[in-house]
Amino acid sequence: MAKADSDVAISSPDLMRRVRRLEIRAKRLVAERLFGQYGSVFRGRGLEFSEVRAYQPGDDIRIIDWNVTARMGVPYVKKFVEERELTVLIALDLSGSQQFGTEASTKAELGVELSALLAFAAVANNDLVGLLTFTDQIETFVPPAKGSRHALRILRELIGGRLASRGTSISTAVAYLQRALRRRAIVFLISDFLDEEFESNLRYAARRHDVIALALSDPRESVMAPIGLAEFEDAETGRRVWLDTADAGVRQRFAERASADALSRRRQLMSLGVDVVPISTEHDYIVPLTAYLQARARRR
Repeated sequence: MAKADSDVAISSPDLMRRVRRLEIRAKRLVAERLFGQYGSVFRGRGLEFSEVRAYQPGDDIRIIDWNVTARMGVPYVKKFVEERELTVLIALDLSGSQQFGTEASTKAELGVELSALLAFAAVANNDLVGLLTFTDQIETFVPPAKGSRHALRILRELIGGRLASRGTSISTAVAYLQRALRRRAIVFLISDFLDEEFESNLRYAARRHDVIALALSDPRESVMAPIGLAEFEDAETGRRVWLDTADAGVRQRFAERASADALSRRRQLMSLGVDVVPISTEHDYIVPLTAYLQARARRR
């Protein structure tokens, strides 16, 4: 497991420039397109007692503090404020399949940008935010905390971290966060979900936490380009296969299988009590994310 507080290569000028560029972009998107929606959708766990004040005409008699009223000889009521503080955990899949991408970015790079955006959205709302990166093992864990300096630490880990593996185990990641998070949290699980046997752990996590799956994809995973005879390699297992992409039947069967698999994964996640937001490397990721927040706000 990679150490979250490791400073190896974090001080390099190139890394700091990349962190700065990502910080600027994330902050701008939060300010211009995400801040209000995030704050209205993700709220604290309820109301907590703040103080007492003198009763005023029109106050609900159910909030009268009878102990203080008895001591003071005049009616006093309890004042409550919304418990705003939330815990946000960003869990990012960095396995071999996430390194694939045929558009402007790979799925892993898209996941890093999403993670940065969510980290600064949480900070802007004074929430605690943490990071978990994983393959088939835990690569990095940064415990939830507040503040811009903490968000920059998360960015440095996202950009400068070194991976120990290329496999995938969503089950391992979910089991770890269950042990690491002592209070209810909003968990953004960012992955392409090309994995199996994670249902039990994820179902249990979704009962305790608010789990939102940001399901990443690339258009070439569902549409095969007609480039003739080509060799395909599984990024995680190394298994290779030759396919004649010029064959219309091969391309059609590939597209049908990919479509069926994507639909099956979406239904699987929803059946576990997880919200699903499909995000492609082909399009602006802000659009589906804000659409989800708007839909969720309507449900509230």
